[in-house]
Amino acid sequence: MTEIRAAQALCQSGVIAEANSDALFITYDLSPQADVSRLKHLLAQVPVLTRAMEDASSQSGASAELHVTLAVGEQVWERFDGAQRPAELLPFPQQQRDQLSAPATPADVLLHIRSNRHDINHEMASRLHALLAGHLVLVEQIHGFRYLDSRDMTGFVDGTENPQGDDRAAVAVIADGPFAGGSYIHLQRYEHDLQRWNQLAVKQQEDIIGRTKTENVEYAGADKASFAHTKRTSLKDAQGKSVEILRHSMPYGDLTKRGLLFASFGASAVPFTRMLESMFHGEEQGGAYDKLLDYTVAVTGQSFFAPGLAMLESWNDA
Repeated sequence: MTEIRAAQALCQSGVIAEANSDALFITYDLSPQADVSRLKHLLAQVPVLTRAMEDASSQSGASAELHVTLAVGEQVWERFDGAQRPAELLPFPQQQRDQLSAPATPADVLLHIRSNRHDINHEMASRLHALLAGHLVLVEQIHGFRYLDSRDMTGFVDGTENPQGDDRAAVAVIADGPFAGGSYIHLQRYEHDLQRWNQLAVKQQEDIIGRTKTENVEYAGADKASFAHTKRTSLKDAQGKSVEILRHSMPYGDLTKRGLLFASFGASAVPFTRMLESMFHGEEQGGAYDKLLDYTVAVTGQSFFAPGLAMLESWNDA
């Protein structure tokens, strides 16, 4: 318990804070003119700027519960810290099976901005974007939002298995060592084919997910098909304990494209990799794949590391 409390104090607040109703997922690449030393100093200001924005919003009404998590991509980590690298910060574990794929589309910096007010998120994003101008080039900005009663665009409740309470830090935050307070982040943007999905009968959809649609009751293990999403993503380790990640995923969409911005946070990168491999290959190569992949396509895939507060402070002093 002491280690968990320490991890909570050492990590960026957005890593383990409870879910918000609104979020921006903003990815950047380093510009050719980037001064990484200067950029590190600017990024180190993000927690202070976030607190100031949260305090200002609270003075005008209820707290927006603003959080910003910044993370660095695996391809450029050495430019930020050439002396040490998180052991599991690896290229995105891209997958391929027949026509199904989970591509790797690397990006250099992630800003995950979330609160219960889209206007506050927008204002925070605008200020940080201006602050970092000249060092970063925008890759993608996705607006995620709570949909109905925390459902994905498929109509099913999302994030049911997320860890709660102190377990969030135990799952998502490195507890000790040189990277204490840090978290491995994997980001994927999925685009749903809702026209095809909605042609299925509700029972067919439920069998694919492994959970009832309206009541959100998970099937018993014996009743799940090998291709069910909850079967393919509910794994055990060698000791029989559940393999867990902390999800900060959110639906996104407009009148033409709708999907899920999937965000995995972990004290280790291994659980996410195992889950993704299981979705595509089952228990072993050639096993049953997650049939939900017939109705949604991963179009991005990125690996990041979110440094703890102590490392960010060292960037400020550099």
